[in-house]
Amino acid sequence: MKKMDTVFIGLMLFSMFFGAGNLIFPPFLGAEAGSSYWVAMAGFIVTGVGLPFAVLFAVSLVKGGVQTIGNRVHPLFSTIFMMVIYLSIGPFLAIPRNANVAYEMGLKPFLGNNSNAALILFLFTAIFFALVYAISLNPSKMEKYMGRWITPTLLLAMVVLCTVGFVKLDAPLQSPTANYQSGAFSTGFIEGYNTMDALAALAFGIVILTAIQQRGVRERKKLTTYTLKAGLIAGTLLALVYVSLGLIGGKMAAAGSFENGTDILSAASTLLLGESGTALLGFIFTLACFTTVVGLTAACGQYFSKLIPNVSYKTVVLLVTLVSFTLSNLGLNQILKVSVPFLVTAYPLTIVLIALTFFNRFFKNPKKVYGSAILFTGVFALMDGLLAFGIGLGPVQVIKDILPLSSMGLQWILPALVGTGVGIVISNFSKKSSKLDTLEAKAS
Repeated sequence: MKKMDTVFIGLMLFSMFFGAGNLIFPPFLGAEAGSSYWVAMAGFIVTGVGLPFAVLFAVSLVKGGVQTIGNRVHPLFSTIFMMVIYLSIGPFLAIPRNANVAYEMGLKPFLGNNSNAALILFLFTAIFFALVYAISLNPSKMEKYMGRWITPTLLLAMVVLCTVGFVKLDAPLQSPTANYQSGAFSTGFIEGYNTMDALAALAFGIVILTAIQQRGVRERKKLTTYTLKAGLIAGTLLALVYVSLGLIGGKMAAAGSFENGTDILSAASTLLLGESGTALLGFIFTLACFTTVVGLTAACGQYFSKLIPNVSYKTVVLLVTLVSFTLSNLGLNQILKVSVPFLVTAYPLTIVLIALTFFNRFFKNPKKVYGSAILFTGVFALMDGLLAFGIGLGPVQVIKDILPLSSMGLQWILPALVGTGVGIVISNFSKKSSKLDTLEAKAS
């Protein structure tokens, strides 16, 4: 590929990642972390940038991508896990969340106390999803629309806001809140889950690989190389944006208390640029959410049309668009209620799957190692999800609390390591690898 092709694909990947959560959470982290900002932001970048990059790398290494990685546990697990991931980052959670945030930030501030808010939301999302549907119909042109036009515009708007913020905001970082006084890194690490980018990377991997393959690249090593280059461009831009937004949040903390990152950015933009700042911020949010929704819609279309051959890509895109449009009209608060429980359950499983992928060649029988590791991890990840839903665990809670790193929300790490160790022991006693492992080895 030409160098500029790689750059534009990297910009497209950045725009697909950069959505509502990427704007909302860094400034709130900055305000909460205060003088512990840099340590907390380092943790945030590990899960908000490093983990998605690792996922893309892992997906590009394996023929068949995420489906093959999941098959190393069990084909049924792979199908169910990926369907849950795609539906969650797609029409049942992330897409409606982004559409709703685009409305909340892009249009609602200019409506005042309008009694027809529900109707306006309906009309806004109708136009929003009509445009999403139109661009998603042709994945081959996504790089042109998003990488060459929309993303540079989005980045320029971000540069204007952040530059003005750095020049005009000179308040020192405040004392950290209770959550960041100890364990700032681990708190930032968990906050990075909220971007949902590691889960999105499972879906975006197929979109990026398709874009590269459309330029005539077929060899596995070259696919991996170009994916890494595009991921490095996207990751660098994401890290720079996170650090910039986080610093603005840290400096804004001196101006008062804020409920969330949206409030911080709204107050900062109005303080810095007046009504023009409100309009600029709305423009940034709308563009960011739109590009992410297009990427997620296309990813769902490509995955489900391959999973169910009788259903065409265009049909899946239409269904995803209609379901997302319907759910986005329920309101942001209802959508966000299910996000945290899902994330704390899905992220540990994703991290373990990707980590094992890089060591796969060292396992005598990978299927046994993957299965054992996911079983041990899944038990404790599910506990976290149930607690986040408000479901008490009774005596089981005691077991969870005594595990190392439990206070940081990382109690699943030790079970994951134990499960991996058990799997390796069982694998070493296995006489021969499974038929699936043999076939995979021949394919690679």
